[in-house]
Amino acid sequence: MIRGVYRVFESLDALVTIVEEARSVPMTSNCVVPRGDVLELLDDVREAIPGEMDDAQDVLDRRDEVVSEAEREAEETRTAANSEAEETLQNARTEAERLVAEAQEEASRTLAEARHEAERAVADGRRQYAELTDRARDEAERMTHAGRAAHDRLVADGQNEQTRLVSQTEVVRASHAEAGQVVDAAHAEADRLRRECDDYVDTTLGELEATLNNALGVVGRGRSQLWRGQYGPGYDTGGREYPQDGRTGTGMDLID
Repeated sequence: MIRGVYRVFESLDALVTIVEEARSVPMTSNCVVPRGDVLELLDDVREAIPGEMDDAQDVLDRRDEVVSEAEREAEETRTAANSEAEETLQNARTEAERLVAEAQEEASRTLAEARHEAERAVADGRRQYAELTDRARDEAERMTHAGRAAHDRLVADGQNEQTRLVSQTEVVRASHAEAGQVVDAAHAEADRLRRECDDYVDTTLGELEATLNNALGVVGRGRSQLWRGQYGPGYDTGGREYPQDGRTGTGMDLID
């Protein structure tokens, strides 16, 4: 049926194309179309339409019958589905009851095994506790004896060391006295060296001072002679006039 409808549409499309592409008649709105092609397409349409119309009419005539058949099949399907659902539900309930029974049985067995394992673990724990307690008690007694022995040995060693130290008291006192003498001698030597160093520095600085004073005198006299030669007699090194009373200044008096 669908194929026939497509055939009708294709023929009609071909007719429209022929008319659109036909040659126009001058001065009119008419056109010239190929008669054979148009008739052939119309025959195709005529052949396709009756069969589709008959099929459509058959469908219309059998509509009530088809609807009744469909309703009957739907009711049968619904009834079968309900029956199957009830059967499935019953089977599921039966399977669930079986699984619950098996689960309860497995839980009971597991609980019994757990109780047995707990009792065994408690018994083992008590036995291990007793063993550890006895072992700890024995170890404590052993350590107590060892501690007492070590204490007695350490006390004896301490007493011996005390006796030895007492015997060495005189030696220590003599060592302290000798060390004091060495320290005093070292202090005296340090004071002597410090005094000699101070004397040497003072002497060196005095000599340096005298040398610098002599150098300053020489520099002052040289500058005085330079300025006297430039400005004439009666002027100092800065070009200032100085008294002509016959006094001579030192090198320090000539320095600006």
